[in-house]
Formats: sequence, structure tokens, C-alpha cells
Amino acid sequence: MEFIENFFAGAPVWLTAVLFIVGLALIIKGGDWFVDSASWIAEVLGVPKFVIGATIVSIATTLPEMIVSIAATVKGNVDMAAGNAIGSVTANTAMIMAVFIVCMPFAIKRKEFAPKATLMFIAAIGLVVGCIFTTSRPMTFEGETNSYYSLATYGTIILIVIFITFFIENFISMKNANVQIEPSPTGIGLQEEDDIVPTRDNVTKGDWIKNITLFIVGAAGTVIGAELLVNAGTVLAEDIHVPQRIISVIAVAIGTSLPELVTTITALRKKEGALSVGNVLGANIIDLTLILPICSFISMGQGNGALAVSVSSVRVDMIVCLAAIAVAVIPTIISKKFYRWQGAVMLLGYAGYVVSTVVLK
Repeated sequence: MEFIENFFAGAPVWLTAVLFIVGLALIIKGGDWFVDSASWIAEVLGVPKFVIGATIVSIATTLPEMIVSIAATVKGNVDMAAGNAIGSVTANTAMIMAVFIVCMPFAIKRKEFAPKATLMFIAAIGLVVGCIFTTSRPMTFEGETNSYYSLATYGTIILIVIFITFFIENFISMKNANVQIEPSPTGIGLQEEDDIVPTRDNVTKGDWIKNITLFIVGAAGTVIGAELLVNAGTVLAEDIHVPQRIISVIAVAIGTSLPELVTTITALRKKEGALSVGNVLGANIIDLTLILPICSFISMGQGNGALAVSVSSVRVDMIVCLAAIAVAVIPTIISKKFYRWQGAVMLLGYAGYVVSTVVLK
């Protein structure tokens, strides 16, 4: 990470721009392979695509957030560590999921959606509670002194319990899944090479090797591409003296959410709504309940106490994040469908949040 940052810091503008484009190409093509292979694996295993999206896909697409936040914690950059994770959840929900809902609202299966959506909502509440009741303290970073809360021990424990519950729920969902996949008699919706829908009985060893390879290469492409974009974007932002919190909750958060965005766009093109929403929910839960506790443990291991979270992040960023999640999940759990107005409200709210954060910096 340090080598990459030093490289970008000393790289000429033209090279930074080229690497930015390379990163964009990697995540676009990587996302395409990623969704195709994940969908194929789900069909063969007879596992709901929503569950695949909420587990395997979401873990892979959250790697950029995890890498950035952990590296920031190790370096003592507390604004980047917490701001990236919180900002990514907000971007995933209020931008990425919102775009999908506006373009293609669809019905959901409550028994699949409600447990994960509820866990995400509780995790967001637990994060706010775990920070806001701690005593704020002044901290100095890069010459600037600001007030910070801490992620309390009980807050960390709550998040870890939710993370464990999330994976137990997914394991139970996979175990109980009984999906009967049959070829479409009309062939509608099938690709040219999909005259026979893949099942355990008609796939070959070569099919497995191909799709697992595409899955790994696609995941690697999205992660590496996001890393290139984040570093290039961060360097450019710092050159024009943008505050660290803004870089974290907006620029870096959106950058590390690019795998989810590309996966969503690809899923939208392929009309894989369940995979996309499952990916966003799973990624958000992992961001909130795994990345932040890990960062807090690292901070404690360094002798700096629990993870520090700026007062602005708790009072503004976390509240915006919680509001976006509420708009996304509460009406959907009640009605068992997504509405375009939900996506529109989230997009407008996110645009207002970004503008106000930049203007009021």
C-alpha cells in the first residue's frame, strides 16, 4: 500500500490519468465476468442468487474498503479508516442500490430480504449507539486537531455478533434452499449458449474450471481496478487541498464502492435484481460489522485505544447512512417490493449530502 501511494504521489499527471483509465477498464470487464460466473454457480448449486450475492459476491466486492480502512488504521489516519467504511455503506445504498431501483423496481421474497435488511439496519443503529455515548476527545492528525468519539467495546461486540448472525443466517438459507431449475420451454431470457440451463447433472469439469477462473479473475480485476482509481483520485484530491474527511466519505468511499457499482450495472443489464440487491446488502453488513471492528482491534493493538471516529462522522455521516438504509428497507419489507420513489428519494438525498459536505467543509 505504501509503495503504491508513494508511486502515485510522485507520478506525472498523464500517467495517473492512464492508470485511472486502466482501473476503470479492469472493474468494468471484471464486473461482467464476476456477475456471469456468480450467476452460473448459483444455478448449478441450486442456491438463490440473492444468497450468493449477499455472501460470496459481497465479500469479494468489499475487499477494497477493507484494504483501505485497515491500511489507514495502521498509519493512524482515523478519518480515512472510519469514513471510508461509513461512506461506502451510504454510497452503496443511496447511490448504487438507488440507481438500480429507479431503473428496474422489482418484487422481493420477504423471507430472503427481511433477515439481511434487518441485520443491516440494526448494524447501522448499533454503530451510532456504539459511538455517540462515548466521551469525545481531541486528536491531532497531520497538524489538524479535531474532536473524536470512540467505537466503544460494547459497540464492537454488537457489530461482531451481527456479523456472525449474518453468516449463520446465510448458511441456513443455503442449506434450506430447494430451487428447481428447469430449461425455459420458449428459450426466452436464455443466452445463445444456454439452451440447457446448468445443473449439477449436466456440467463438466471444464465448466467448473472456466467459471471459477472467471469468478476469481473478475474479483481480482474489480479489486485492482478500484485500488488504481482510489489512489489516483486521492492524489488528485489532495493536490487541490480537499479535506481528509471529504476524501474519505465521498471520493474514497465511492471509489471503493466501484466493484458494487459495476456489479450492479452489469446485473441491471442482465436483469439480475436479486444478485445486485443481495450484493449491496451483504457488502454493507460486512463494511459495518467486520471492517470497523477489525480496525478497532488494530487500533487497540497499537496502544491507541478503540477506533476513533470524528464527531462529524457520527453526527452527520452515520445519520445520513442510517436514513438511507431506512428508506431502502422499511417500505420494501412491508410491501415486498421496491418502488422508484425510494430510489429517487435516496439519490436526491445523497446528492444533497455530497453537495452540503463539500460546501460546508
